Amino acid sequence: MIDTQFELPEDDINPIDHVEDVLNAHNWSFNRMTDDELIVEIAGKAGNYRLFFIWQEDMCALQFCIQFDLEIMNNNICTAHKALLSINENLWMGHFDLPQSNNKPSYRYNCLLRGTGRNDASDLIEDMVDISLAQCERHHPLFTLLASANDVNDQTLSLALMDTAGES
Repeated sequence: MIDTQFELPEDDINPIDHVEDVLNAHNWSFNRMTDDELIVEIAGKAGNYRLFFIWQEDMCALQFCIQFDLEIMNNNICTAHKALLSINENLWMGHFDLPQSNNKPSYRYNCLLRGTGRNDASDLIEDMVDISLAQCERHHPLFTLLASANDVNDQTLSLALMDTAGES
């Protein structure tokens, strides 16, 4: 039987404390719900996001979720699922999903922290936030289309999934 109980080194602090350090460095106001949960709302270049951090001590894992401020229209749910499959095939880290509970696109990233020192944890969390927000900003126009257009057909979807160069 595999032992699923992991322990952080005794001299280490709760990773949510490291999250607070990273958020403070960005001057982002946050709400620490419990010792193991933190929420922050931020404005990106393309839209607004709600960031969730949840520490799962028994697995020594930090779950990170970015929820978009958009809600996908019901008539575009099937198209959104096609888009998520296409996007997720090309991601190296994390994944996008569309919870049935609210139809708001989310980006999820889980990070195992066993054996991570204090300085390493802060750097890792900073990278996790930067990479995740970059992915959300990159795909925000697609999710905006799915949230605002009447019906997105396959041709429109393929155009929206294309990588572009530069900014408008």
